Amino acid sequence: MSSTPPDLSRLRIDRSEPAPRPGGGRARLVIVLLVGVLIVALIAWLRLAPHAIEVQVATAAATGGGSATGAGISASGYVVARTKASVSAKVPGRLAYLGVSEGSTVRHNDVLARLENADYKAAVNAADARVQQLTVERDQASRDLERASKLHGEHVLSDAEMENASAKLKSLAAQVDAARAELDVAKANYENTIVLAPFDGTVLRKDAEVGEFVAPSTAGGGLTRTAIVTMADLRTLEVEVDVNEAYIAQVRNGQTCRITLDAYTDTSFAGRVRQVVPTADRQKATVQVKVAILDRDPRILPEMGAKVEFIRAQGPEGTEPAVAPAPRRVLVPGTALVQAQGGTRVWLVENGRATSRPVEAGLARGEQMEIRSGLSGGESVILAAPAGLKDGTRVRVRSQ
Repeated sequence: MSSTPPDLSRLRIDRSEPAPRPGGGRARLVIVLLVGVLIVALIAWLRLAPHAIEVQVATAAATGGGSATGAGISASGYVVARTKASVSAKVPGRLAYLGVSEGSTVRHNDVLARLENADYKAAVNAADARVQQLTVERDQASRDLERASKLHGEHVLSDAEMENASAKLKSLAAQVDAARAELDVAKANYENTIVLAPFDGTVLRKDAEVGEFVAPSTAGGGLTRTAIVTMADLRTLEVEVDVNEAYIAQVRNGQTCRITLDAYTDTSFAGRVRQVVPTADRQKATVQVKVAILDRDPRILPEMGAKVEFIRAQGPEGTEPAVAPAPRRVLVPGTALVQAQGGTRVWLVENGRATSRPVEAGLARGEQMEIRSGLSGGESVILAAPAGLKDGTRVRVRSQ
């Protein structure tokens, strides 16, 4: 049986070059040129055109501070009240009533609190009853002495009996006086269970609650409250500052001052030195100075931090000048400052673009920096400006 071999010629690869199409090379050249132009244009745009970046901005706020003109030394301290008291009961007892809270305004002798006083009331009643009983006995002894005196004149009673009647009357009279003294003590103790305001003022703090045991001293132990409320006369507020003893010669009684509170740095208050305490603190090398606050303002509260500038300038005929309002100063976050070759600068956001501006930095105030010149307040400054930032670069505000 014979077989025919397969035809493998159909599997041969044709290696002959295809016939060129008319115009194909020119089209490839045009495409290559267009791609090159686009690449060059993109590179130029990336290098020359301002591009948008995302930065954080904050608004520079004009806040307070002192003026160097006419200002002398300055010192920091706290607002205190000259008239201040921790009010407690004069007798021990359990607090039954508390009629005030923080911020309550009270007048002299207003009722602040009352202790449980049933036992004190009973002591008053007992003492009063004893006084009445002894008074009756004394009056009877007085009448007996009158009768004895008549009988003695008629030689009916002896001298000894007359002396006994007189001695009995004197004894009962003394007992009545003692009983009345005991009654006065009992009444005083009863009245002392009612706690009265010692002066006109404002309640700053409640130190005890109803149901707690209070006493005038710590004899009752750690669980005994010694004060019921703390109050002060806010009309007597002043600032106490510690002045370095090297500069205390520049401070004198009656000197004009400018007071700035840490809570309201954009406002200053007029003050005057009330007293330079005549002793120094050996450990701190300072002298305490008490400055009266001349401007009354409900925002001024005890224990607020304050800065006092002592005015050195003299007015006409050696008098102290009037305190002018403190000029406004600009404060910005410390992270907004950039140290460059030309000095200190900040980056601002103006019309959506970054703008560099030179400034003169002053003292640091916490996380804020004082700007003495270069800003007027209200500008938006860039915090932690990114490297490579240029004038005119578009920016997007990430957060205020």
